[in-house]
Amino acid sequence: MVLKIHALPGSTCGQLVFMTLNELGVPFEIVPVNFAAGEHKSAEHLKKQPFGQIPVLVEEDGFTLYESRAIARYVVAKYGPNSGLIPSGDLRKIALFEQAVSIEGGNFYPYASGLATEKVFKPMGGLKGSDERAAEYAQTLEAKLKVYEVILGKQKYLAGDEFTLADIMHIPYGSLITGSAGFEALSGPKATPNVSRWWADISSRASWKAVAAAAAAKN
Repeated sequence: MVLKIHALPGSTCGQLVFMTLNELGVPFEIVPVNFAAGEHKSAEHLKKQPFGQIPVLVEEDGFTLYESRAIARYVVAKYGPNSGLIPSGDLRKIALFEQAVSIEGGNFYPYASGLATEKVFKPMGGLKGSDERAAEYAQTLEAKLKVYEVILGKQKYLAGDEFTLADIMHIPYGSLITGSAGFEALSGPKATPNVSRWWADISSRASWKAVAAAAAAKN
């Protein structure tokens, strides 16, 4: 069985799902959604994703699921319950994992995605991004990563000493802003030692390299 993921290789939200599936060794097929032709707003796509967004998972029996974090959690629960990507059994490990997921959602994603919007997505759409707003996002994210520095000085990964889905959640947007938005606090002169060590570790995994290579091949 090959899962179908309606997305694009370069989609940051899609990449979260792709990397998770790669970590689990689950084969999947990317079904491209042509944004230029408006396929994401077509009646057919809206049946799968009522907001007209990507990614969307479609299984062989027709089961459909959207929202990248929901998809990632689902595939881990179904195909890799013992993978460690989402802890099980130990309530404290589960709680620390959920804490790490909340850290990413509240202290990383809003600023990384905001920076990407101003420096990458708006220009891609022919719009002018706000340099002032981008600088605010970058400054806030740099401050947040100083707290990450403290956390990662006590443990190897964000949820403890084991790599989890919480770490994966950082990689697509982190890679985008590091490579295309000039952000230097994950990998660069502004990166602190523990953050730099953590970022080098998680972004060098084979599961991510395969995702990045697929995206580059489509550019």
